[in-house]
Amino acid sequence: MAGKEPIEVKFRLSDGSDIGPNKYDPSTSVFSLKETILSRWPQEIGTGPRTVSDLKLINAGKILENNRTLAESRVPIGEVPGGVITMHVVVRPPQSDNEKTGKAAREKNRCTCTIL
Repeated sequence: MAGKEPIEVKFRLSDGSDIGPNKYDPSTSVFSLKETILSRWPQEIGTGPRTVSDLKLINAGKILENNRTLAESRVPIGEVPGGVITMHVVVRPPQSDNEKTGKAAREKNRCTCTIL
């Protein structure tokens, strides 16, 4: 049962440091992986994510979807059997109050014309 073996993954942060490696069940969701990253985020890195939605996981150049499993998100080409998979973590920068109000203002002034 090669498909049921734990998958060893480490998460590479933007400063070059890593979280892990740790072994995960192939049925683990990407959302659960993000929760793990959030709980193990190094305190010495200044602006960390606040919520899971602030994180993006990238594996082999593909942004992983929260509802997919680790097994579904694997890219077997280029993986070394029994090797550690490195996933890159991208943190969405926090929005300033100006950006939030600017977006609301743009939505308020949106044209709602209908061409008949």
